[in-house]
Amino acid sequence: MEPKNRPSYREIIESDGGAISNTLALTANPPQSTDDIPFTHYISDDYFAREMDEMWPKVWQVACREEHVPVVGDYFVYDIGQYSIVITRTAEDELKGYYNSCLHRGTKLKPSGSAGWSPNIQCPFHGWTWNLTGELNEVPCSWEFKHLDYEASCLPEVQVDTWSGFVFINMDPGCGPLLDYLEVLPNHFAHWGFENWYVAVHTRKELNCNWKIAMEGFMEAYHTPVVHPEMCQVVGDWNMQHDIFGDHVSRDLCPLGVSSPSLDEPLSEQELLNRSRPGNPTTSSTADATLPEGDTARMIMAADTRKRFRDDYGIDLSTHTDAEVIDSLKYNVFPNLMFSGGAAIHNLSIFSPMGNDTGRCTIDRMIFLPVPKDGPRPTPAQVVTVPEHESWSQDTAIGEFSAKVLDQDTSIMRMQYEGMQASCKGAQTLSSYQESRVRWLHETLEKYVRP
Repeated sequence: MEPKNRPSYREIIESDGGAISNTLALTANPPQSTDDIPFTHYISDDYFAREMDEMWPKVWQVACREEHVPVVGDYFVYDIGQYSIVITRTAEDELKGYYNSCLHRGTKLKPSGSAGWSPNIQCPFHGWTWNLTGELNEVPCSWEFKHLDYEASCLPEVQVDTWSGFVFINMDPGCGPLLDYLEVLPNHFAHWGFENWYVAVHTRKELNCNWKIAMEGFMEAYHTPVVHPEMCQVVGDWNMQHDIFGDHVSRDLCPLGVSSPSLDEPLSEQELLNRSRPGNPTTSSTADATLPEGDTARMIMAADTRKRFRDDYGIDLSTHTDAEVIDSLKYNVFPNLMFSGGAAIHNLSIFSPMGNDTGRCTIDRMIFLPVPKDGPRPTPAQVVTVPEHESWSQDTAIGEFSAKVLDQDTSIMRMQYEGMQASCKGAQTLSSYQESRVRWLHETLEKYVRP
């Protein structure tokens, strides 16, 4: 990294004092091509169709949480493009996924976007009925179907597996194991797992752009001084660390409680503390507090977060470093997932095309909170859908500051998509380091999609 991007993330966490997390100490950013990325990857209907035919049916993707289907008979419908999958719990320790299409005349067995409970899977058109494990056991007017092979008429299945409370599906019967696909993720999240957390907020933002534009907007902070100038006084950006661990997993490590390298003069530790947002889980709740001599803003922010978790949830974060407690540690899993790592921040963002529309997509943003020590596990939050021209603040659970930052991010995405369509150049030129993970996305994509 160039000196103007100093201090580096590693230098910042070293200055925190004490031990450094082995997970955060890792660096992995292999050499990449510097060739331009063609805009056809975003605006071409043909390229989008090839993604649908050649990539989406071959990758592991999050369909829902286990808490969405906790009881035998519970189901959840997952859609991606033209594909639709019914996830159902068939036993206490077993989940299955079926193509959401009747083997009689093709009717969807369950409505898209639906979830609920049923003792079996019945077509709403003519009543063909399968049991939960997929065997056909009822055909009205069965004497009309003497030619039907019941044993060969089981519901076609997809591969289903779970990790950290998430239910993944893969439509490729020859796919490799989920844990192999997730590469370093299970090891890195061994102490940051989502198992004992629940979906407290679920917001779905609709956008007029390709799904990759939406995802890439959260994969670099090169844009921060222009799009989020107020963030330059509380968070790093050009000095984030970017790591690529394999075809399917990459990450960025963003320090909080520091000045952006883009500022002419860094703020003092007292100024950084004063600019911390009250009530923000990643910053101090005492924005006007005087900084004790020898302390840093990061130290106070981490101490406040540890106290809040101890008081509110009975969770001890003392074994985690300050960086694990306050920093933004974002892991992307190809093709469309972004997990927040660390001990105190548990979020998931999913970037998905809307149906078969090249230029429409959604961002599903889930915020997780710890499951209470006493009492039942809370039910997952219902989805709040926000149309493109409306603010993320429509979901009041997000918080005013986070909604403002998200609005800044997504407001530019339609302009980028339309600009790609208007382009004479027809391609984008990426930076060698800060946008390396954007290039990683396309390098992996091209391993699935034929040229």
